[in-house]
Amino acid sequence: MTTRLEQLKNALVSSLGEHIRQLDASLGELTLVVGAEDYAAVASTLRDDPALRFEQLIDLCGVDYSSWGGRSAPDRRFAAVAQLLSLSHNWRLRLRTFAPDDDFPVVDSLVPVWPNANWYEREAFDLLGIMFEGHDDLRRILTDYGFVGHPFRKDFPISGNVEMRYDPGQKRVIYQLVTIEPREITPRIIREEQYGERG
Repeated sequence: MTTRLEQLKNALVSSLGEHIRQLDASLGELTLVVGAEDYAAVASTLRDDPALRFEQLIDLCGVDYSSWGGRSAPDRRFAAVAQLLSLSHNWRLRLRTFAPDDDFPVVDSLVPVWPNANWYEREAFDLLGIMFEGHDDLRRILTDYGFVGHPFRKDFPISGNVEMRYDPGQKRVIYQLVTIEPREITPRIIREEQYGERG
């Protein structure tokens, strides 16, 4: 007797074949990794194939895999990760693709497949700088229009690049380069032998 996860895995292998770069099961969920060149076509197949029927995009986010928690990082730095749900078959799938160029990450937009990907892709663009080819309104959604950089990139400075403040002389808000000096705060360690003991 096969489990539902095995059924889904078999359906994916049957429908997608050579488009699958990696298919892993972990914590009761499958993660499907496909090449950036196959991303949009695979998404359409996942939605339209009667054996799969992933009608709903639950979430889509960008991921920066540089300095990935001490573990061996993937070859590429930026990925788009979509969480999918099949209402017909009652199963879930994580779909991941890596942008081929770390300096200018670009992957296809999933808006033509699942229209609700619109704001998710705008968020991934705004926070990580991932470009979604075919997205007709790719602009910032969370940061200010004058914001410099992408704040969820791991190489983005914690203090940012630009700060804004009210200037009473000009009677308006102005932008300027960050004036905060970066520093490292190391906590004090109490080394007294009798600390905390009651006498």
